[in-house]
Amino acid sequence: MASKKFFWMVLITGALVYPALAQGPELVAVVSKPVFRTIAIPGEIHPFLNVALRARVSGYVERVLADRGSVVKDGQLLVELSAPEMKAQIAEAESKVQVVDGDRVQAEAKLVSMQSTLASLEATLAASQATYDRLKIASETPGVVSGNELDIALRTVEAQRASIDAQKGSIQAQRATIESIRNGKAAAEAALRALKEMESYLRVTAPFDGVVTERIVHPGALVGPGSNEPLLILQQISRLRVTVAVPEENVGAMAKGAKVVFQVPAYPDRNFSGTIARRAQALDQKTRTMAVELDVMNPDQALAPGMYATVKWPVQRAQPALYVPRTSVVVTTERTFVIREKGGKAEWVNVTRGAADGDLVEVIGPLQAGDKVVKRANDELREGIPLR
Repeated sequence: MASKKFFWMVLITGALVYPALAQGPELVAVVSKPVFRTIAIPGEIHPFLNVALRARVSGYVERVLADRGSVVKDGQLLVELSAPEMKAQIAEAESKVQVVDGDRVQAEAKLVSMQSTLASLEATLAASQATYDRLKIASETPGVVSGNELDIALRTVEAQRASIDAQKGSIQAQRATIESIRNGKAAAEAALRALKEMESYLRVTAPFDGVVTERIVHPGALVGPGSNEPLLILQQISRLRVTVAVPEENVGAMAKGAKVVFQVPAYPDRNFSGTIARRAQALDQKTRTMAVELDVMNPDQALAPGMYATVKWPVQRAQPALYVPRTSVVVTTERTFVIREKGGKAEWVNVTRGAADGDLVEVIGPLQAGDKVVKRANDELREGIPLR
């Protein structure tokens, strides 16, 4: 009775198992889809504009009108210096300009007088020339005009012509003198403008809208171009730069103008975004990364220069990738492969594993989308065995 019962159990079990064995391993298709994922890359936040304000002229700090944390506007007065010796230099330069201008006025007045004298001489010459011409005509009649009288008239004309030539030479020299005086005045005025421009440097103003992040000097301090310490540090933080070191293998996926999301430890639940604006166009030889800058608007000033960011860098390939289930990839000490169905038989195809995407994994090898591979593969499914 027991043997009969065992016989029926074996018969039933065989009936259940044989169809499963006859059916063969489950096959799935190789899937092709675009590769788009993000990787976490550390970044650092910098001000968009950053300047150390220094004194361009030597002087004493008279007033400091901004302190650490002050929000300032472009052109706003921040530091005022004093330099008494500069005022004396400006007064001396102004006096020199006035003296040279006085010389110019006198020289121009003298030129006018010389031109008036020349006009008078030319009028006298015209009268003398007319007298000489009449006497010469009259001398053609014997006994009317003596030869001595005609000679005197001729010498008078020649003498007046010589006076006119001399006067013209004096006028030309006077014009040269006036030109020299004008050049001297222009030089004096340029020196005065330079001093006044230097005086304007006593007023240190903001070159752009921003925030004073550090104050170094106080009233009474002597400052100047030779000082190593700046007066103030001014940064623009309404707009920021996020510098990211992108690995070499991900450089090709960068698109200028693309938006990138990042987070900072100060606000772990908040996502910020920036736009890819600039890249270094060269790799760092030590880290094999390329520096890329994101432009970030910071209207509420939640972000601050110096913060570290975790950037979710997008990685997207130009060509789609092939994916299979994770269980389809067999890894041994000798090779990594999938088992493809070819003509109803098993074929081992060497592949390289890529990035995972859920239950799928990227495979790189001689496969095509739509190829059938064993879903749950192992090295016991030998190459060449029937799969159906």
